[in-house]
Amino acid sequence: MGETHPSFLGWTSWHDRLHRRLLMQPQLLPQGSSLLLAVSGGQDSMALLALLHDLAPLHDWSLSLWHGDHSWHDGSSRIAADLSNWCQQRKLPLQVDQAAPGQVPSEAKARQWRYEQLAKRGRQAGADVVTGHTASDRAETMLLQLARGSDLAGLAALPSIRPLSPEGPRLRRPLLYLQRHDTLQICRELALPIWEDPSNQSPEFARNRIRQEVLPVLEALHPGSTQRMSDLAERVSQVRDVQTELSRMALKLLQTPAGMDRRGLGALSSASRRLLLAQWLQQQGVPPLPASQLDELSGRLDNGAPGGAADLAGGWQLSWKGAELVLQQRATEH
Repeated sequence: MGETHPSFLGWTSWHDRLHRRLLMQPQLLPQGSSLLLAVSGGQDSMALLALLHDLAPLHDWSLSLWHGDHSWHDGSSRIAADLSNWCQQRKLPLQVDQAAPGQVPSEAKARQWRYEQLAKRGRQAGADVVTGHTASDRAETMLLQLARGSDLAGLAALPSIRPLSPEGPRLRRPLLYLQRHDTLQICRELALPIWEDPSNQSPEFARNRIRQEVLPVLEALHPGSTQRMSDLAERVSQVRDVQTELSRMALKLLQTPAGMDRRGLGALSSASRRLLLAQWLQQQGVPPLPASQLDELSGRLDNGAPGGAADLAGGWQLSWKGAELVLQQRATEH
């Protein structure tokens, strides 16, 4: 694919920026891919839809669209209907999934429901999932994770590409170089409709307070801080990927028929032991542990420390005695 620029109606500098970015980083949205776009109707997803729809002939993408109705408010079904009509008029294939009233009572539950539906729809379509997350979203997530006491994995907020589920499609975020004011400008320049979800203004959601109260102060103090935080999250994500690759190699050396070589693990530094322990537990299907619990386990597994056991999330138990570190499911009581 060359550097020729099509002269069709609607081509803007925004199209040009994304097109050039994809030429330099084709792994973000590989040529010839089937892509399922998550379209909420908000400014970020509408900007994503317009840019990818116009660039699709250049990159040979096959696009389909998905909308999730959380049933959080009376107007959610109207937004879904209006968006469906708008897409139908433009012959854009849109699937809509609606949560049952009360099914997603919180921000975390809503996110889980969305990604479960997207993973299912992506598998059905044989398509990777694409969202309109921006640098603003990534900065918000990073601040929330910092406030909650996250470890390095949590600070690698919103990586540009990640598996959506172990056996399912990948999740792709090609607009992380833009900020929220950019997507608003794209919608204005291209005369795109925007359906605002009133829940995005509610102070009941922590993310909204970060967006409305914290980021504006940081931007006033240090202009450009949102983009710098987003860039840092990307670098942390890359560091984490390197650590993951190296830890997999180390874990192979520490594996035993029963579990792990406790003495080999205990001879490492506390930080290395903590990293390998977290990676191993994740591989075995244990839900992520709080940073404080990982720190405690790392200390208890130091060479010279007595044997012991610890109950973990998801019904798992970790026990160690002598040279063996063993993970097993706890027996359920009837």
